[in-house]
Formats: sequence, C-alpha cells, structure tokens
Amino acid sequence: MRAEGPYFDELSVGQEFPDAPAYTLTSGRAATHQAILGDRLRLPLDDGLAHAVTGRAPLAHPAFVWDVAIGQSTVVTHHVRANLFYRNLAFHRLPALGDTLHTVTTVAGLRQNSRREGRPPTGLAALRIVTVDQDGRPVLDFYRCAMLLLRSDVDTGHRDDLDVVGGGAAPPVPDWDLDAWRTRVPRRPAPEPGTRIEVIGGDVVSSAPELARLTLNVARVHHDAAAGGGRRLVYGGHTIGLALSQAGRALPELVTVLGWDGCDHLGPVHEDDTLHSVVTVVDVVPGPAGGSVATLRSEVAAGDRPVLDWRFQALFA
Repeated sequence: MRAEGPYFDELSVGQEFPDAPAYTLTSGRAATHQAILGDRLRLPLDDGLAHAVTGRAPLAHPAFVWDVAIGQSTVVTHHVRANLFYRNLAFHRLPALGDTLHTVTTVAGLRQNSRREGRPPTGLAALRIVTVDQDGRPVLDFYRCAMLLLRSDVDTGHRDDLDVVGGGAAPPVPDWDLDAWRTRVPRRPAPEPGTRIEVIGGDVVSSAPELARLTLNVARVHHDAAAGGGRRLVYGGHTIGLALSQAGRALPELVTVLGWDGCDHLGPVHEDDTLHSVVTVVDVVPGPAGGSVATLRSEVAAGDRPVLDWRFQALFA
C-alpha cells in the first residue's frame, strides 16, 4: 500500500477532488507567508486602512489566498513534473483573516505527451480550481495545467485541445471606498499604458519547502530532490509572490490584485536563485469610484534565464 496522489493515466475529464483539508487564514500563517515573500501591499499590512476601504479587517493578502488554493489543488498533482500555466484567475471576494477556504479541483482536460527517449511518460492535466469560504461564498475560480507522470507506459487516448481551456470573463471589481484610500495614502499619478519599469535589486528565493508546507502543497518536486531530478523545484507561486512584491515596489499605489489573465512558467526556479523583474503597464481602463484597473505584465528572470511571464489586473485608486 502506498500513500500517493493519482498519476495521469488514473485521471478522467470531469473527475472531482473535493477532499483537500479546509484552511483557516490566521494571523500566524499570514505572518509566515509575509516573512517568506516580503510583500508591501498596504491593505494586508494596515488594518485601519483595510477597514476604512473595504469595511473588513484584517484583510488576507491576495497571494496568501491563491497560494492556499493552489496548495489545496495539489491533491491531484502529487506526481507533477512541472506546472505550465495558470489562466483566468478571478477573485470574487477577498477574504479576511479568520475566514476558512475550501477548494474543489476538477479535471477539465487531458492530453498525453509524445514519448521521449530516456524520459518517463507524461501527460498534461488542465485543472479547474474553485475556492469558497466557510459560508459557501465564491472566493477564487481559475485554471492551471500540470505535467504529470504516468504510472505505466500506455496510450491513454487523451488528446484534448488545452488551448481552449480557461476562458472566462474579466474579474469583478469590489465595491470599495476608494475615497478613503485617497485620503490616507499619498497620491501618485495613475500609471500610463506603455510604461516599463525595471525593478532594481533582486530577491533571493529562500524558505521554499516552508512555503510549500505552509500552503498544503504536497507536490513531490517541491520537497524531494530525487523527484525534482536531483534538485528540488521551487513552487511556482513562490516566484509569482516575489514578482508581486517587486511590482508593488514599482507601483506602490497598487491597491490589490483583481485577477490574472494568465501566467506562464518559462523555466525552473531553485532555492537560492535571485529573481529580477520588469513590470510593463499594458492597459488602463476607468474603474469604479474614480479608480482605474490596469493590466500589468511582469517578466521575471533568474540571472539571464527567463522564468516567468505573468499578466494580471490590478486596482488603483
């Protein structure tokens, strides 16, 4: 008998995995997350500001929320080799500390990879991840694509077109009091489309297994060097979290992240890598209460190796 998650050839489209442990967002867990990623978003740091703007405090950091949801989805991806992309992540509600997250992961598509000499057989599993709070209120809805090992070298017949997986509408914008933000936070000019900001100073990747453990991520490659081909791979959300931390330094007036268009992992990241990023303002449209919604692109490199291309929507006051 073995304690392990499913292999690619044991999955079927429509299969649901509702049994990940529920997770209460607490101040201790949030502090550990903050210590690893060092983000400077104001609302999770300033309870008075959060209450004035959102009516609730203390507010959970958006990266803490999506890291937990991704970690809960790893009941399906214990045997992952790599995560290729995320698509259409949308916040329907930003939780407060004290809320409890429940996540159901559903297999949305499967495509077996061509066999490569000297490599184990693998396939791509597109997964839909839906997260709600303790009252059943929607929190997150998004897709990820994981490359998984097969248990046996068989032709599963799975040939789904994964390019069509993950379509969705723009993320909703919360009905917050942005006037309260503007009276408390120094005003800066709104970001202009086409602005490209190089963030000077990199961030070293540290405490990688600790972040995986904190967020219930059980993928073997993040814990076991043998499963990672001799070196543990860093959880992709760790790279994204550091990218957000750098985007916040580039644009300190950023209120929160509303959602992602997509995120592609371009190469592996290992502990002790130093990550640098360039943030581009792709587009800006008017938002509610005199605010604006910007589409941002963060391109991250470890040395001269591109490792991440992340496109997301951010709220500005």
